[in-house]
Amino acid sequence: MIDTELRVAVDIGGTFTDGVATLSPEGRIWVAKSPTTPDDPGQAVSTVIMDLLSQASLSLGVAQVPMREVVHGTTLITNTLIERKGVETALVTTKGMRDALDIGREWRYDIYDLDIELPKPLISPDHRVELDERLNARGEVLTEITDEKLDAVVEAIRDLKVRSVAVSLLHSYVNPAHEQRVKEHLERELPGVAISLSSDLAREIKEYERTSTVAANAYVKPIVAEYLQELDARILSIQAHVPLRVMVSSGGFSSAESGAHSPILLLESGPAAGVLSALNTARQHGIDQVLAFDMGGTTAKACVAVGGEPPIAHHFECARVERFKRGSGLPILIPSIELIEIGAGGGSIAHRNRIGLLNIGPESSGSMPGPACYGRGGKDPTVTDADLLLGYLNADRFLGGEMRLAVDDATAAMQRLADELEVSLVDAAFGICNIVNENMASAARIHIAENGYDPRDFSMVATGGAGPVHAVEVARKLRIPRVFVPIAAGAGSCLGMLSAPARIDRSWSNPQLIDEVKWDEVASNLASLRTEAEAELKAAGATDVEWTIGAEMRYYGQGAELSIHIPYETISSSTRERLLAEFERQYKLLYGRLVPEAAPQVITWRLVGRAPTKVHHFQWGDDRVKSSVTPTERRSIYLPLRKAYGEVDVYDRYSLPAGTVLSGPLILEERESTIVVGVASEVSILPDLTVSITIREFD
Repeated sequence: MIDTELRVAVDIGGTFTDGVATLSPEGRIWVAKSPTTPDDPGQAVSTVIMDLLSQASLSLGVAQVPMREVVHGTTLITNTLIERKGVETALVTTKGMRDALDIGREWRYDIYDLDIELPKPLISPDHRVELDERLNARGEVLTEITDEKLDAVVEAIRDLKVRSVAVSLLHSYVNPAHEQRVKEHLERELPGVAISLSSDLAREIKEYERTSTVAANAYVKPIVAEYLQELDARILSIQAHVPLRVMVSSGGFSSAESGAHSPILLLESGPAAGVLSALNTARQHGIDQVLAFDMGGTTAKACVAVGGEPPIAHHFECARVERFKRGSGLPILIPSIELIEIGAGGGSIAHRNRIGLLNIGPESSGSMPGPACYGRGGKDPTVTDADLLLGYLNADRFLGGEMRLAVDDATAAMQRLADELEVSLVDAAFGICNIVNENMASAARIHIAENGYDPRDFSMVATGGAGPVHAVEVARKLRIPRVFVPIAAGAGSCLGMLSAPARIDRSWSNPQLIDEVKWDEVASNLASLRTEAEAELKAAGATDVEWTIGAEMRYYGQGAELSIHIPYETISSSTRERLLAEFERQYKLLYGRLVPEAAPQVITWRLVGRAPTKVHHFQWGDDRVKSSVTPTERRSIYLPLRKAYGEVDVYDRYSLPAGTVLSGPLILEERESTIVVGVASEVSILPDLTVSITIREFD
């Protein structure tokens, strides 16, 4: 008799769809992986869930294990924005503001590029409708809205035959009343058309950024709503009464209904979950300074986390024209774990650029056709092909032997590239890996330095299908001495989803000097936002919630703000002293001194509600762990410091019991990934089966 339930997490990546089921409260897990099905993403999700249920039922000896919930992360929103495959969308904006999306910030992300390409707005000028209304910066009405004006807007939108409408009116972050009235009128007159309000998504200053955010939300909203509705139906057909949750970019999860209403909040759901998985491992082992490294089939991302909590950014970019150039994308005002895209993924395509040098990405082979070694028609060499030819991957044991890699196809693709570059095949393959690793190390090094830290003080936690393959070499280049690889690292994002708390973020801007803040107004706004947030958290299954008040603060006249956070309290004039003390502490820490006689100013208020952070302990649900320290084979791999191939021992990771200590170079293979240790190292299996790699050779 089963008296516990499964929590299931599924993450759709660009190449593979991963899933993990954990048996609550024991923490036993099962892992499934299937190629992503781009034309019908829900198909791969169903395949993974069915596989997980089958594994759990077999291990537990029962016909069916009940599911408590399914937590889901997806790249659907990101891909839709990058590929510009959203729905026809209209924008309703204040008269005189229709060109805000084209004007943007009026600056160039590369001042030396004479042929610079700026990000194209999602909504074209002929789909922008002006409304003759106006609020001032204090939220007071200057020009009233009338029914006649709204009727004219309705007719203009009806003629455009759109499926979705974004509404962004001037200064609605202070007073959302006009936007709410527009929404009510549009919903009444245009049933079936999705409506998105900027005041619902980002009640913050910066008209261009706020309008861009609501435009992106509206652009994907009908697609995501239909997708989540269909996915919910698929889950219910597998097992009745199982709620669907969605991972959000800020590092928590919410209800599917909330995700359908505000899909832009899901933009970085998968990578955010990878960070949470790394932090869960760090908490288990008492690590305070962590570089979370997540490399999948399409991208590699990293996060610098200190003190056990991920840094949260409130300004984000997506669909960049130039992948690694800040300012070349569409600005989005959403709370998101602060990630840096540091490199290519396993499926990223290598090519000879226009000046004859080797480049990797940004184009990716995806899941179809995939890398050349998948044998599905891919002709271009990728990072995965290079890993295979360098001996890092086992052609016969990829995905635990379920998928055989085509060495001949990978060789042919790599040879074509080598001929173009006029180098040997081995040099081309190692060049790909070395460039990818160096690019990732360089980006991470800069990011760590910008935050005032030394990478030698950090430990790395590697997740993702390709993360453990490249982690040790990236860490070596950074001189990070220790790398951790948790169990099921290849499905690390899913473990992060299972570790994630329910969370909701709310904000509103109302720039005021701290001495002029109307505390009763702040208290009223916070209380209103908390009531609204509590309903959403309850829908997500949260019972115990911690609340935090935040404020973006600066000295009057400055252009950059500091994020201040204090525990939730009854708002009064005494709150001023706590906020001011925290602002001055952080300001002095960052800049070394305070500004004499300057006036502190609050720009944006924030409210965060989330379930308490817990350490989650995971163990395998089946009996895969053995007690053998015998290598499965010896294999020739390319050793980067020796610039030559060498024979190393290859182990089945899960044949190694806790307490095992080995010496690198070596390889540890598992179904979901491969751990490549190409330099002298001490490799230990910790009590929770996390692999700890202490690097002994840096040069």
